[in-house]
Amino acid sequence: MKRELNENDSKKNDAKNQNSTKQYFDDVTSLPKFMLDWVEENSNDLITVWDESGKVCFVSKSVERILGYSTTELQGTSWYNKISPEDVSYIKSHFDESTSTSQTYNINIRNKDGKYIWTECKIAKIKVDQSGDSFFISTLKDISDKKEAEEMMIRSEKMSIAGQLAAGIAHEIRNPLTSIKGFLQLLQAGVNRKEEYYKIMIDEIEKMETITSELLFISKPMTDNKRVERVDEMIRDVISLLKPQANLKKIEIKWEQTESPSIYCDRSQIKQVFINLLKNATEAMDESGKIEIKVKKNNSQIIIEFIDEGSGIPEEIIHKLGEPFFTTKQNGTGLGLMITTQILEKHDAKLEIIKNKIKGSTFRIIMREHTE
Repeated sequence: MKRELNENDSKKNDAKNQNSTKQYFDDVTSLPKFMLDWVEENSNDLITVWDESGKVCFVSKSVERILGYSTTELQGTSWYNKISPEDVSYIKSHFDESTSTSQTYNINIRNKDGKYIWTECKIAKIKVDQSGDSFFISTLKDISDKKEAEEMMIRSEKMSIAGQLAAGIAHEIRNPLTSIKGFLQLLQAGVNRKEEYYKIMIDEIEKMETITSELLFISKPMTDNKRVERVDEMIRDVISLLKPQANLKKIEIKWEQTESPSIYCDRSQIKQVFINLLKNATEAMDESGKIEIKVKKNNSQIIIEFIDEGSGIPEEIIHKLGEPFFTTKQNGTGLGLMITTQILEKHDAKLEIIKNKIKGSTFRIIMREHTE
């Protein structure tokens, strides 16, 4: 009996929502039909509206062109049915319902063929004055081509970084190989300190493994898999990769682990950010010196700073950094900071560039700390 009452209540609520929605769209569609048809046929965006229960009550006809569904297939379904589970969780945890300002997300949506496509989604909550009901309206734009172009630029930049680091890495690997060769020759000659030599050789091999695994990481495609990661582990990996290049220039990378915060991120992408900033700091220094990495917490924020002792960036061009192909380096592409900025935006983080008072620059990342 109780179950029947609940079902009846649910049907009544659905009918009420549908009537309210119908009234709202009757008002909207009072425009001449030829105008609405023109908008539908020429719009490159997909427009959807859903009510507070999450039911889709309007889908523009452009859905057939963009995703392959008919409008009737999506009307009445839940807004999150075709969106990847990771993106659904992200939107639910980050969408601010207290504002009517549109909020933008890059999300994966499954089309009728079962393939996920990248879209730029803008969502806003709108309240209808007459009825007091609230609706969510979104526009979706297919950005697959833009994503492919971005990924090509990222791959190009990653391979460029790998090539630039090769000299330092070759030098760093050659030293352990020389040591291992010498100890093997001693063992071959019949020396008695075998256990001690074995331990030294294993340590040297592990050094090479660390460097080569981080070099291989650069050549891998970017993932898009967010989970909770420890900042200190990612910084340690990046230092092991960039240390050989710094050693060639007699630059000390100084990092004292005082905090061990965690962030919700894509490990591959955030490590790419750290690599770009640490590499930039190394290249900014023409003389020996030190690069300092600081990690600190400020309430719910994590602040990560890369502080170099280079010549510093003139204040009049700081605002241009991050623009495609703008660079202050003779052989630079200008893509490194652009990629860094894009990755941080996807993580609701930001980059601040500050000219130090005495010398050098500080590149400061501000991220949200993950808490259980």
